[in-house]
Amino acid sequence: MSNIKIVTDSSVALTAEEVKTYGIYIVPLSVQIDGTVYEDGITIQPNEFLEKMATSQSLPQTSQPAIGKFTAVYDEIAQQYPDDEILSLHLSSRLSGTIHAAEQAAALTNAKVTTFDTLSTDRGQAFMVIEAAKMVAKGATMTEILDKLLEVRNQTHIFLSFTSLNNMVAGGRLSKTQGMIGNLLNIKVGAGVDKEGAVEVLAKGRGMKAIAKFHDSVIDGMKAYSEVMSIGISHAGIPEVAEKMAARLQRLFPETPIVTQVTTPIVSTHTGAGALAIIYRAR
Repeated sequence: MSNIKIVTDSSVALTAEEVKTYGIYIVPLSVQIDGTVYEDGITIQPNEFLEKMATSQSLPQTSQPAIGKFTAVYDEIAQQYPDDEILSLHLSSRLSGTIHAAEQAAALTNAKVTTFDTLSTDRGQAFMVIEAAKMVAKGATMTEILDKLLEVRNQTHIFLSFTSLNNMVAGGRLSKTQGMIGNLLNIKVGAGVDKEGAVEVLAKGRGMKAIAKFHDSVIDGMKAYSEVMSIGISHAGIPEVAEKMAARLQRLFPETPIVTQVTTPIVSTHTGAGALAIIYRAR
């Protein structure tokens, strides 16, 4: 095993078992609802967040971790494992300043920290965290791990569908006028995370048939690869829809592991309730 510890942030979609198995350190982002600040994954959990968001007076706001939170984790690792390096992997720099806070903290700590921008989030971020942890267990060097992470990052694809446009407007993805008209006309949106780690709108249409058509196009894209290695289905409060999609994909890719989860409060804040993400790694 390599002398490397893995740190990530709470936008990652890891299962509790994965966190325990690989010994992952998770630095929480914060989310504010009606004036109350919660630490993602610590003082508020995904389903609880969705309930609060549904009744909130205003849309929630997220905040990256303070630099001090990163330095505290890095210092703790350095004290317990003075000979170990730290690999700190975080959600896309196009979606949050979290990676920059980690970089600043790395300059302040005595620990030897290497940061990596996953250009992803949710289960896509998890693909890279898990791959790094597996390589650590096999004794890989930091250089070897970073080279592999570039490959995994290129193999990772995220596609999202939105049933409400309110949160996209609040996050600046759509103008208020576009959002208002879109909601009146029952417009649904399909989007993806591009190779620079930014969200781009890929499809718009009226009603759930538009969403179904978008999902069909995503699945057609998956079929074009010679191997789909891993799939994540993340959702914001629509478990039946997510399970149905997981079952559909499992029939198409019977050998591919699929993890279905409620997405994190950090992601739900920007997607709104009713969102579904198909996330996969393929080559």
